[in-house]
Amino acid sequence: MDCTNILVVGIGGQGVMTATEILAEAAIALGHDVKKTEVAGMAQRGGVVSSHLRFGPKVLSPQITAGSADLLLAFEAAEALRWCHFLRPGGLVLMNTARLVPPVVNIGLYDYPADPAAEIRARGYEVHGFDAMDLAMALGDVRLGNTVMLGALGDHLPFPAEVLLEAIVKRFAARKPLLVELNRKAFAAGRAADAAAAHDKAGA
Repeated sequence: MDCTNILVVGIGGQGVMTATEILAEAAIALGHDVKKTEVAGMAQRGGVVSSHLRFGPKVLSPQITAGSADLLLAFEAAEALRWCHFLRPGGLVLMNTARLVPPVVNIGLYDYPADPAAEIRARGYEVHGFDAMDLAMALGDVRLGNTVMLGALGDHLPFPAEVLLEAIVKRFAARKPLLVELNRKAFAAGRAADAAAAHDKAGA
C-alpha cells in the first residue's frame, strides 16, 4: 500500500489533535511525505473533533475520502460509530469504550447508541475495544489516555511501534521529562490492551 490513511476522532479535550501531530512526527522521522487536516467543533467545550492523517512516498491531499481509511482511532465510542463508514473494507477500529457523551447528545440532537462496537461489527468492520480512561487512571492521570490510544495503534502501523514511542518520548523529554516514564507505561498499556482485544476477538 503506497499511502496509509488514519482517521482520528473523539471529543474536545481528549488529545485527538495532539495524537495526530505525534503520529505525523513519527512518519516524518522515517522520511514519509505527510499531510494532515483537522476539523474541530467547539473542541475546548467538548465538541466533536476529527483529524485526517495520510502518509507515504507522496501524498497529494490531506483529506481521507469515505471508504478509504485503513485505521480509525476513536477516542470515544459513539464517534467511532459515526465515522466508521470512512473505513475501507477490512479496515480496523481501535476504540476507547469509556462513555463520554458529547454535547450533541445532551441537547437532544443525537441519541447515544446502546452498543457502538456491536453496531460497527455488524457493518463488517473489525473492532478492538478497551477502556483507555480506566488504563490511564490506573497510571494516575486521565490525560495519559492519549498515549494509551497511541500505544494501541502501535502494532498496526507500517513501521515499528518503537518509532511512534520515540516520537512521544521526544515530545515530553524536552518539556516535561518527569512524564517520560509514565508515557512509556501508558504506551505499553495501550499495546497490551489492543493485543488482549485482538485475542478476545480470535477466541470469540
